[in-house]
Amino acid sequence: MKILFVALFLEGVVFAMAQAQAPAPGPAGPTNITAILTKAGQFTMFMRLLESTQEADQINNQLNNSKSGLTVFAPPDNSFSNLKSGLLNSLSDQQKVQLVQFHVLPNFISQSEFQTASNPLRTQAGNSNDGEYPLNVTTSGNQVNITTGVVNTTVSNSIYSDGQLAVYQVDQVLLPLAFFKSPAPAPAPVAGKPKKDAKAGDTADDNTEDTTNSSGATQLVKSGLNVVVFSIFFVAASIYMVL
Repeated sequence: MKILFVALFLEGVVFAMAQAQAPAPGPAGPTNITAILTKAGQFTMFMRLLESTQEADQINNQLNNSKSGLTVFAPPDNSFSNLKSGLLNSLSDQQKVQLVQFHVLPNFISQSEFQTASNPLRTQAGNSNDGEYPLNVTTSGNQVNITTGVVNTTVSNSIYSDGQLAVYQVDQVLLPLAFFKSPAPAPAPVAGKPKKDAKAGDTADDNTEDTTNSSGATQLVKSGLNVVVFSIFFVAASIYMVL
């Protein structure tokens, strides 16, 4: 009995010493958006976009080096297969960055806060008030609906939330209106003042000159007639006096 007691005592001492020498559990690792999506599964295409545009690094740096929160809408792989063929390849590098940024809100929004959110929501892609990157949400009970002006979809699942980062699964890729707007037509050229028709001007000048010449000739004829009439009258008067 004493031997059993001693054995148990020694085992307890050894266990306590081992615990004392074991390192304390390290702090939780930094938040990593790709790690979260990898654990959730079925987000390979979106992760590729995050990494190729370096937006994954931007998100991780913002989360781990500031107190600001973020909300990410993550479309699953099958939503990319529903896109028009060749759409992703037709986008420029800048547009791919904007596409990813359109899925990121610059603040943390819990699922219940969507009910009181003010539309349009501001995304990291740009100003939503100019009609290029509008993102509007409506709720019906616990369902959150999203519209972009091109896509109508819903939030189908909450993937991750820690009070600083919220990641939600959406059923479709969120396509911004800016990618499909026709460019504004170029302004019409300002009409110049019509040039004076040289020929018309010359004709007018010629007509004026002709009118002036005609008036002068008429006046000359009238003067000549007056002289003739006066001469006849003078001759007639002279004959009358002689008689």
